[in-house]
Amino acid sequence: MYESLSNTKLNVLFFTKKTKLLKNGEAPICMRITVDSERTEIMIKRSVLPNKWNQAKECATANNAAAREVNHFIEVYQTKVFKIFRQMEMDGREITARTIAYIMQGREDPDKPKTLIDIFSEHNTQVHSLIGVDYAEVTAKKFDTYLLRLKEYLASEYRTEDMPISSVDNLFVRNYDLFLKTQCGCHHNSAIKHLKNLKKIVRIAMANGWVQKDPFFGIKFIEQETHVEFLTKEELATLINTEFTIPQHNQVRDIFVFCTFTGLAFADVKTLKPEHIKEDNDGQLWIRKPRQKTGVMCNIPLIPQAVKLIEKYKNHPHCVVREVVLPVFSNICMNDYLRDIARLCNFNKPLTCHIARHTAATVVFLANKVSMENVAKILGHKNTKMTQRYAKVLDGSIKRDMENVIKAMDF
Repeated sequence: MYESLSNTKLNVLFFTKKTKLLKNGEAPICMRITVDSERTEIMIKRSVLPNKWNQAKECATANNAAAREVNHFIEVYQTKVFKIFRQMEMDGREITARTIAYIMQGREDPDKPKTLIDIFSEHNTQVHSLIGVDYAEVTAKKFDTYLLRLKEYLASEYRTEDMPISSVDNLFVRNYDLFLKTQCGCHHNSAIKHLKNLKKIVRIAMANGWVQKDPFFGIKFIEQETHVEFLTKEELATLINTEFTIPQHNQVRDIFVFCTFTGLAFADVKTLKPEHIKEDNDGQLWIRKPRQKTGVMCNIPLIPQAVKLIEKYKNHPHCVVREVVLPVFSNICMNDYLRDIARLCNFNKPLTCHIARHTAATVVFLANKVSMENVAKILGHKNTKMTQRYAKVLDGSIKRDMENVIKAMDF
């Protein structure tokens, strides 16, 4: 009998199950754990002949190696039970016979509270296992970043590595928003993305009954309207018609221009392969490729200027060896060269890979009366709501078809 400081009583008893003899005639040994009036039993995977068992002393009586091993095993089990009991007492946890039995067997503790980081980590593991099926690799990496920031918040503000999911309350959420903006340098919209993903984890917990009250109650996510940077038609013409002395600048310029004619994001142009170029019954070439980010299929008619760039680089060593359409540098190198190009062209705005996609949506498509619906299909947007932000920056951006683009882009 062992009694804790809180007067919780623990008793451990070993006995044989004589009514369930094994084929070799031995009786399996069972351990009974009793905490106060609650008890549970565990088979300890050891057995002994019924006449070689002393119930008063709770041990095997034979004078051989097998009996000594059984008795040693019983001592180990008993010691482990008391160790678990004391640890639970130190942790301030509710001590039950069932919980001790679960821990003894290496099973998940049914009474252990679910924790925030464990749930988030399990979610991310599932996301990584679905890369290429339901998620893109870039999306999985974003979830890893969201988890990393949350760990930093717990370490900084709570001095802990994890906490019960039930402890996440409204104040926790609001202080996390403050932490993201003041300690991590997140802008308003970036902080909202982190909070939305935390809310996703909370909803998983609520669906499983681990959380009863929604800590996000009363919190609304209102994103601030962002400025969409793009090149004007005049700036695009300057870029296209400028010959640079450094070959890499011309190569990067061509990739950028190709993206302005197609709307492809960096990750998609870098992975563009000949198999993604299709010809329809009218001889029109199309790019048909799922977006790396979302998996949504892009359907992009190739205008003559874009086809010329494909032809220009089809025999480039990079394209031949890697079986891609264009020789695209890494994102870092591309943006470094684009900064040089912006300076050489006297642009008073930053030039990045993604500005090419913005320019495609605004100056190349919407400004030339391509319908919002068609632009959404070209860009691989799930709906026109995502496309509408580009229309807001232009006057008279509505409806027609790709023929207008071919005429307007004849530099």
